[in-house]
Amino acid sequence: MIIITVMDIKQFYEEWNNGNDHIEVQTSGSTGVPKKIMIDKECMLASACRTNDFFGLRRGDRALLCMSLDYIAGKMMAVRAIERGLRLDIIEPCGNPLADCTGCYDFVAMVPMQVWNTMHDKTARKRLDDVANLLVGGGSVSSEMESGLALHKCRAWSSYGMTETLSHVALRRIGGEAWYEPLINVSLSLDSDGCLVVSDKATGALNLKTNDIAEFASDGRRFRIIGRKDNVICSGGIKIHAEEVERIIAEHFAIPFIITKRNDDKFGEAMVMVIESRDKNIVDKARRICADILPKYWQPRHFMVVCELPRTETMKIKRAIPYRQSL
Repeated sequence: MIIITVMDIKQFYEEWNNGNDHIEVQTSGSTGVPKKIMIDKECMLASACRTNDFFGLRRGDRALLCMSLDYIAGKMMAVRAIERGLRLDIIEPCGNPLADCTGCYDFVAMVPMQVWNTMHDKTARKRLDDVANLLVGGGSVSSEMESGLALHKCRAWSSYGMTETLSHVALRRIGGEAWYEPLINVSLSLDSDGCLVVSDKATGALNLKTNDIAEFASDGRRFRIIGRKDNVICSGGIKIHAEEVERIIAEHFAIPFIITKRNDDKFGEAMVMVIESRDKNIVDKARRICADILPKYWQPRHFMVVCELPRTETMKIKRAIPYRQSL
């Protein structure tokens, strides 16, 4: 049964149709303090048109909005429906969107947490085969999730983008190559720190410097993200990318965790593995796995266990907070 969030969508339509050229959007706050920015409605329509064209969406096609309208991902789903005349089903943001949604969908967007819950629910997992296009954004796609999605009929895509780029500016087919393909009219380069710089005529982004350290494929256009500049751990003179370590560990450790850092008198910074669990013995397992699969200088020096990893409203794990043991 679909529950329509009338007030939320009503407020969005009121703001969209209020005669102003801009609309207010809040950033997620995954790496710092959330902030509100103003973005141009015409740029949002241009971004929506490009996405609709990419996925071959037509008037009357069915889409699902299952994310908060307070953030760019939810707003852009609504704008895509406006731009193309899509039939938009709207449900309260939840962890398992397909649990109560029946029928076929031409386009659905979710964050990784929602996809994970869907794949671990028997009923919802079957409904993935009724989704033509699944867009996964707002976080990395684990190797386990990638393998699981490859077993379904839906075409699944991982997106790269941010609030300032009005959702995604590049896409990668899940189950295909590891490189993101920029969308039409998107130009990319690297700054002196190796961070991605985005220019996009459609969304008005001009030389937008990101904190994402990237590398290009041999064609100089496709790219992959190594990690965020602010997530680099400088330990004993060695620079370690937290996301690279997470990707390796995640292939052998299914429990939610995050790699972060703390100040260290000897090494400058020390790597910390924070694990979401209520099992007091989980640290021993994590330590053994890390010792077996990671290079010596990539070994976490500290392990912490928390009952729940702090997340933003868009379900991204908060990194920019002081983690303390709470088990």
